[in-house]
Amino acid sequence: MSQLNPPRTAVILAAGMGTRLGDRGRMHPKGFLKLGDRPIIEESLERLRQSGIEHVLLVTGHCAEWYDELAAASNGFVSTVANPRYADSGSMYSLYCARERISEDFLLLESDLIYERRAIAELLSYPRDSCVLLSGLTSSGDEVFVEAPNERLLNMSKDPTRLASITGELVGITRVSMGLFEEMLELSEKAFSTSLRYDYETDCLVEAAARYPVYCHVVSDLSWAEIDDDHHLQRAQYSVYPMIIRNDCEI
Repeated sequence: MSQLNPPRTAVILAAGMGTRLGDRGRMHPKGFLKLGDRPIIEESLERLRQSGIEHVLLVTGHCAEWYDELAAASNGFVSTVANPRYADSGSMYSLYCARERISEDFLLLESDLIYERRAIAELLSYPRDSCVLLSGLTSSGDEVFVEAPNERLLNMSKDPTRLASITGELVGITRVSMGLFEEMLELSEKAFSTSLRYDYETDCLVEAAARYPVYCHVVSDLSWAEIDDDHHLQRAQYSVYPMIIRNDCEI
């Protein structure tokens, strides 16, 4: 199988209100939580840059001005686009708001993720144009489990009993080809006629995978975390973040 040209663009969904983090979420976007010396969004941007990504598009909503200032200071590496309906829409609507700014294959991430640089390298080197990154099971709470027989995405759910088998756990970093993106846009436009609360992963991506081949790549020992609530924050701060720093230093 010939090697594909890896994406050089990343899209980060950063519109969420962070309600489960209480005052932390109200005062600033989740991407500006600090586990080390810098906000986690800045650390994510640096990992993307080190991995060869040339431009990052942030989809903003809650406290958008924080990201606008970050973009203004990035010398063109970062730009922003707003989701004006962030308070009453789901993650796929945020991605939909960026559609006119996306013209090539891209990596899709969320702003509240911490992860090893290896996560990006694994996806960029994967020999398929559309791929979902999976890890081993983390027992972190609020996990999304993925069923992917023969490496092809079939289903995902927070309820493991709804899956015939579990291939791995969704990390929240996806390699999206333009072919897959077009399928997702078509499906989302139909869904939005009923509700804007349509998730890009468990809803749209699973539906699109029935029409366009989406592969799953498991990195069983990957260190990563998503920060949605105080429990996630404590786990990220004291357990996962130190492992990420150590593993990145070993590369």
